[in-house]
Amino acid sequence: MVAKIMLYSQKHGEINKFLGKFYTSNLGLEEQTSWQKDFSNPIDISELIAAFIDNDYFDNITMWVSLDEDVFIRISHKNAENIIKYLFERYPY
Repeated sequence: MVAKIMLYSQKHGEINKFLGKFYTSNLGLEEQTSWQKDFSNPIDISELIAAFIDNDYFDNITMWVSLDEDVFIRISHKNAENIIKYLFERYPY
């Protein structure tokens, strides 16, 4: 199973700004309003979710996570911590 993260923004440059801070490099996504990445290890997405929550990008970016095919969960302040906990319960190693 491959986990997916998708980011959407109505404002150009916001996704590049967020991911640039996370990866500490400019990814050249200034004109992109969407971004998707597959993760072979679902635990790896927990760091990206935590960075998203900690930096409060909710006004400009929406984050969706998929752990099962065709099932997407929108990340919010209310569910982020529980989703991270669930990742470590579902994929303990």
